Amino acid sequence: MLDLIGAVALLLWGLRMVKTGVSRALGVRLRRWIAASTPNRLMAFSVGLAATMALQSSTAIALMTASFAGSGFIVSAMAQAIMLGANVGTSLVARILAFGIHWLAPLMIAAGVAAFIFSETKSNKGMARAVLGLGLMLLSLHLLGQSTEPMRQSQVLKALMASLDAVPVLAVIVAAVLAIASSSSLVVVLLVTSLAATGVVGSALSMALVLGANIGGAVPPVLATLGDTPLARRVTVGNLLVRLFGCVIALPFAGQPAVLLSRFSGDPAALVVDAHIVFNIILSVVVLSLLGPFSKGMQCLLPEAQSPDDGPRHLLSADILDRPAMALAAAARETLRIGDCVSSMLESNLEALRKNDTKRCASLAVMDDEVDRLNNAVKFYLARLGRTALEQKDEKRSAEIIAYATNLEHIGDIVDKNLRELVEKKIKHQLSFSDEGAAEIEAFYNVTIENLRVAQSVLVSGDEKLARQLVEAKLDIRHLEERSAANHMSRLRDGHVDSVQTSSLHLDILRDLKRINAHIAAIAYPILKESGVLRESRLVDETRAEQAQA
Repeated sequence: MLDLIGAVALLLWGLRMVKTGVSRALGVRLRRWIAASTPNRLMAFSVGLAATMALQSSTAIALMTASFAGSGFIVSAMAQAIMLGANVGTSLVARILAFGIHWLAPLMIAAGVAAFIFSETKSNKGMARAVLGLGLMLLSLHLLGQSTEPMRQSQVLKALMASLDAVPVLAVIVAAVLAIASSSSLVVVLLVTSLAATGVVGSALSMALVLGANIGGAVPPVLATLGDTPLARRVTVGNLLVRLFGCVIALPFAGQPAVLLSRFSGDPAALVVDAHIVFNIILSVVVLSLLGPFSKGMQCLLPEAQSPDDGPRHLLSADILDRPAMALAAAARETLRIGDCVSSMLESNLEALRKNDTKRCASLAVMDDEVDRLNNAVKFYLARLGRTALEQKDEKRSAEIIAYATNLEHIGDIVDKNLRELVEKKIKHQLSFSDEGAAEIEAFYNVTIENLRVAQSVLVSGDEKLARQLVEAKLDIRHLEERSAANHMSRLRDGHVDSVQTSSLHLDILRDLKRINAHIAAIAYPILKESGVLRESRLVDETRAEQAQA
């Protein structure tokens, strides 16, 4: 029993390493690929299948897809098609791992360790981690087979299996609970495969356990999205209902598929994974053909909350494009939402820095995707407005909004691609700033967030006084950076250990926050230029310089 527990734990850890490795190597590209490759249900199904085989986790794909659906990147029908592909993908992964290729385990472990040690880039280390995790999974399957072999003689286990065999519903519940506890239907299916290979469980009981694993594997994503929007929950709840429906239909006939499949394969282990594949394929074919009605049913079950500020689909209306004043006001409101999202990114990044919170770091990528989506919506909307003849003041206002939205998008990229990585580096290496350094960085963040709030007001009001305040704040920011850098160097000279360990992090954060403030101040330039109080260049006029020298 101890060997079995250790083998299952190793399998879970190997699966986690594959998932995190692929996420670190291909995370951003994988998210964008999923979001962009869903023009029809078959393509969406294929994307879900391929992504799950790469990531080896339908739970991870479910959460990723739910976040896209919640942000409006994917419609509910296509999101459900992705999940159907993910279900088939995880069953194919089980079939590949059950091929008896455990002899590859030491080679993959050695290759993964060597690649991880000698890799320099984050993506290469991620792929090495995935190879190492796959090797550990293959090794764990070999250990599972060895640990379950003696169970054939256990009278207690035989009695337990006999009771489950007599009550298939109980077998389904037990497998579902195991899948929920491990957050993976794949692990439970592979465990059932090992038990079937040693003759501990019969074919009919194996089918019931596989059905239970399918139900249980769909529960963790539902629990993880309980606090999300109805759009996101439709994906996970819909996937659970699909699996539950399939299991209810298939359970009374669990013994018959086993008899049919046994004609093609005499291997009990292969029979388990083949039944798993066939079940998910048949279920996918049925639901794909009924995807439209099913999506409408999920909309009725989980109606979208009505909100006046529910994204550009409602605010950026094509009906008001012939009324530039209203269209520009709508675009400005949407741009303010971009600013609010960027402000939330800065606050989340600061909180992650304070508390070493990796979950907040991970959420920044989703928030940046939302910023990109809203920015594109505003630009395309104003581009359509620009096709008609506009008055000069309306053209100027349109240019101001586009410029501000673009600067906000750049800020989002800095937070996501620079500041987030710096926080992750701090967490990974278990570093900590000195008390003085942490206070300086936090003060810089707070000033930046306050300047962003002022910029939001400038966009709405066009107030010259606030615009001047923003530009003058750039000088304060430069002085703040110089003081913090000087204080940091002083601490280095004094030999503060924390300052020595976090030197590059401290200075890089200051630099990135200074860049963000430069983007924030850009909103003030058109207003001050129009008022005639903004110089074209910082350079002193040559004539004045000569006079000063004379």
